[in-house]
Amino acid sequence: MDPEQLPLEEYRQLERSLFFRWPAKGAGELVRFLLVSWLGALPIGLLVASGSWSLKSHAPRLAIAALTVTLVLPLLLLLRQWLGWSRLHGRLCSERVEYEESGWYDGQVWEKPLAWRQRDLLVAQHQVGPVLRRLRQGILWILLLMGLGTGLCQAL
Repeated sequence: MDPEQLPLEEYRQLERSLFFRWPAKGAGELVRFLLVSWLGALPIGLLVASGSWSLKSHAPRLAIAALTVTLVLPLLLLLRQWLGWSRLHGRLCSERVEYEESGWYDGQVWEKPLAWRQRDLLVAQHQVGPVLRRLRQGILWILLLMGLGTGLCQAL
């Protein structure tokens, strides 16, 4: 078995990854990441929203629509991070590990020794679990903000 395919090594790789380490650092870093991605997408959202004839004559609706639409980018980034971390969580919690020898067609299933299983469960509960909770909360907040923005845009 290739040591790089062990779940604990995958955890270390995700921690070192520039994209996946944001939610692992803490809630403050995750909020900063989301704000940067949201504000980075805002000019494009304003440009797209300004192409609407009905919004062009109503500046507050235009701004709210652009702010709401640009929440899609942070939402997609959070979903991608959640998928990566949840896949790792599943591999850490499982009793067996699937791995590939040279390609997808010749994979094997390997049963973890008890000591490795216990260590992986601890990492899953105390390291990966909080990351998944933060990501879920972030996704819920973004969906709430999108709903609020949509409601405000319709009300104006």
